[in-house]
Amino acid sequence: MATIFTKIAKGEIPSYKCAENEDFYAFLDISPLAKGHTLVIPKHVEDDYIFHLDAATYEGLWNFARKVAVALKAAVPCQRVGVAVLGMEVPHTHIHLVPLQTEGDMDFRKAKLQLSQEEMKEIANKIYSEYEKL
Repeated sequence: MATIFTKIAKGEIPSYKCAENEDFYAFLDISPLAKGHTLVIPKHVEDDYIFHLDAATYEGLWNFARKVAVALKAAVPCQRVGVAVLGMEVPHTHIHLVPLQTEGDMDFRKAKLQLSQEEMKEIANKIYSEYEKL
């Protein structure tokens, strides 16, 4: 059975796409810690533990995430882009990219933002536009 993230990558469930290539997909977290909080996933591998990925997928995922992080920082004003791999909430490997002003912005226990659909679309489009420039 396909995970929710696989369904998102296939377009079966709508998402706010930030970047995509043949093997990887990036989209906005619908419960973000900060504006621009992005999830990066492999499209064709559903394993829920990043260290189970084969070397090519692992390296490709991190290279793709780096490019998305560069685009994210250009699109969303921040001091840094934080990175987290938790993998506890959805059984599909994913990397969190979170725009940070302070280290406290990376606290997953804090209340999540509630952004309008228009704001989510605008943020995703900005990130995608910056990604396309790279």
